[in-house]
Amino acid sequence: MIGRVAWLLARPDRQGFATIALPVTAFAIVTALLSTVLGGAQMFWAWDDEYGATYQALAVVALVLLVVPLASLGGAAARLSARRRDDRLATLRLLGATSSTVSALAVIEAGALALAGAAVGVALYVTFVPALALIPFRGQALGVEGVWLGASVAFVPLGVTALAIVSAVLGLRRVVISPLGVRTRQEVPRVHWVRLMIGAAVIVLAFGMMALLQVAGSLIVILAMLAAAFGGTIAVLNLMGPWVLRLVASGQARRAKAPARLLAARTVLESPKAAWRQVSGVAMTSFMAVFAGSGVAVLQAMSASDGDRESVLLLADIRTGLLITVVGSFLMVACSVGVNQAAGILDRRDLYRSLDMLGMPRSTMDAARRRAVMSPLRITAVGSAVAAAAVMLPLTGIALIVAPVSLLVIAAVLAAGIGVVWLGLRATRPMLERAADGPSRAVVA
Repeated sequence: MIGRVAWLLARPDRQGFATIALPVTAFAIVTALLSTVLGGAQMFWAWDDEYGATYQALAVVALVLLVVPLASLGGAAARLSARRRDDRLATLRLLGATSSTVSALAVIEAGALALAGAAVGVALYVTFVPALALIPFRGQALGVEGVWLGASVAFVPLGVTALAIVSAVLGLRRVVISPLGVRTRQEVPRVHWVRLMIGAAVIVLAFGMMALLQVAGSLIVILAMLAAAFGGTIAVLNLMGPWVLRLVASGQARRAKAPARLLAARTVLESPKAAWRQVSGVAMTSFMAVFAGSGVAVLQAMSASDGDRESVLLLADIRTGLLITVVGSFLMVACSVGVNQAAGILDRRDLYRSLDMLGMPRSTMDAARRRAVMSPLRITAVGSAVAAAAVMLPLTGIALIVAPVSLLVIAAVLAAGIGVVWLGLRATRPMLERAADGPSRAVVA
């Protein structure tokens, strides 16, 4: 019985196949990138010479800078179809379905979509392996055996599926307790100021750990402190971001003197978490920009002195690692921007259709949508860069962070990240047009 109901609910609704294709695509991207990152990093742990520890420390930093945002992207993917799923499950709950039935349906749908996407992601990773094998480190290519995860690649889709199921179960609380509020969208997502306090405390703790890094007693402690400092800071950006955006949007809504500005501010206030997800990829890019800029400044200082062959190879490998990490970051930003913006349009399809029937110009709707993304984007880019600089300060010093070459790299990476978001807005404009041209308009006409 549950299986038949799950199959009926899985059919595309009036929003079309995109409501299924978007989360599947997102899970495929997460699985492919995560498998690629893990496969590329595993080779470093096989080196046990005097330079091996340096490579392993750099690998930990790169993994944290990429895996933590990937986990965040995976969580966003798990929430892409949450509104559609919650609406339908809330309706079943109102019709008399038990909480256990609703829970089973949520787990089945979330797990099936995640597993389908993860399977596609593994196939993409397999196609990436030959190209990854050509990447040179320590004077030679990594080789297929150095980047292929082997049988352990099966754990990646299992982990992605588990993440989707956990996210679905956690989201069921509102459906079971208040199905009418979910169905009629009466509940406004809340973000508490405690988020800011927790985030500030974590950043201060990360600063302290980086300051104590030079007196750490062993390599394991150093690696753990690096992972905790970078990973913790990136994680709390997702915690603080929605609260900051809500605070700024509240002021913008009070001062708005144009329809587009008011609609943009109200869009952010409707769901600060959703607004943050639209720009969270650039938060990671801003963090990456400061790291890359400082790294380039360090490389410039180190290259001024002569060294042996191993030192020269290390410098070349650091450049390669920085390039790969930045490229990986941009891939995540592009995927996050495209998927989240498309999902945002689908989620507000009824709103856009109603505004169109009331006579609001499409240009005003699109201007409001752009402002609802670009305004939080500026706050996110600056705030994340400041947080990254605070964490990097004890390790590099202020001179390297504000060095001309460092500032140039930071500016270039930030400009590229903002450009990706802008292109995503332009690319999804046709979806807005289709959302406004709904069946309700055709009936009125």
